[in-house]
Amino acid sequence: MPKIVSVGTAIPPFKLKQQETLEFARRLFSERFKDIERLLGVFSNGQIETRHFAKDLSWFQKEHTFEEKNGAFIEAAIELGVEAVGQCLQSDIYLAEPVAHKDIDAIFYISTTGIATPSIEARIMNRLPFSPHTKRIPIWGLGCAGGASGLARAYEYCLAFPDAKVLVLCVELCSLTFQPNDYSKSNLIGTSLFADGVACVLLAGDKVNVHHFSKHFEHPAILDTHSTLMPHSEDVMGWDIKNDGLYVIFSRDIPSIVQSWYGGQVNPFLERHDLTTKDIQHFIAHPGGKKVLEAYVEALNLHPGMIELSFNILKQHGNMSSATVLYVLHEFMQKGAAKGEYGLITALGPGFSSELLLVKWR
Repeated sequence: MPKIVSVGTAIPPFKLKQQETLEFARRLFSERFKDIERLLGVFSNGQIETRHFAKDLSWFQKEHTFEEKNGAFIEAAIELGVEAVGQCLQSDIYLAEPVAHKDIDAIFYISTTGIATPSIEARIMNRLPFSPHTKRIPIWGLGCAGGASGLARAYEYCLAFPDAKVLVLCVELCSLTFQPNDYSKSNLIGTSLFADGVACVLLAGDKVNVHHFSKHFEHPAILDTHSTLMPHSEDVMGWDIKNDGLYVIFSRDIPSIVQSWYGGQVNPFLERHDLTTKDIQHFIAHPGGKKVLEAYVEALNLHPGMIELSFNILKQHGNMSSATVLYVLHEFMQKGAAKGEYGLITALGPGFSSELLLVKWR
């Protein structure tokens, strides 16, 4: 059972209060929407208080080509990625001593908000003392499900190579995809919700003696994973790719889909291990939005307190796509758990898809 050992994050430099982004959206969209004041309610109803961005607000007041936006993505992704890797491998919270870059066997790089070939993890390897033989597994396009999916794929890698130490690096700079001339309601909702964030997780296979370098006696060990694709649901969430960049697709039906569909994925998965949701002490959920978190509670009949940490990350950071669930995981691991307690790591993304991981502290 591969273990999650350390988490590091890199918070982009520009912090904006939600009221500032509301005023920005009012100036931008007021002439296009007759009912703009009613629509702007999404900024306050979502209960996001602050978000962080790779660029300051003045940058978004100008138009930028796809080339300019993607260039900004590459530059910021490398800088923030280097920082997140450092925070993970040299963590004062989780590690008694640093883990050497050269000891990392593979890097799973996850993103859906910018493109680069060679991919970002290769560029980061040129900045940090990784072995040139470190395996690179870049995964693009999983959106908000990518953080959980990256953990699942890294878990499978560690099953095959139990001596391995593996990184999952999520880099999402959602703001750099912003389209000022997109007057769709999806873009308005996205403007109220999405933000930038980078996170890195260290996993270790069964044959790695984590107690040599970890401060903690108990770690979340991954027991099993479960991936599900809802057929013919491409219009629920994703990108519409055009000449000037990525245009957000974000269905208003996502919370109702979670309510009606999500329980049918979770309950059979837990039953494979003779468990029910009542056996899960920790619900480590990607906070897609306030209504999505509430839909989790309703679909699984959870106590509302089980989404508290996810909701706090949403309030402080917004939806950072794939990286968000790793921020939530970071909070859970700092809080700690008792030996033998179960947790469920979960995220939903384009496809429409669900990713689940069952963990147990041991």
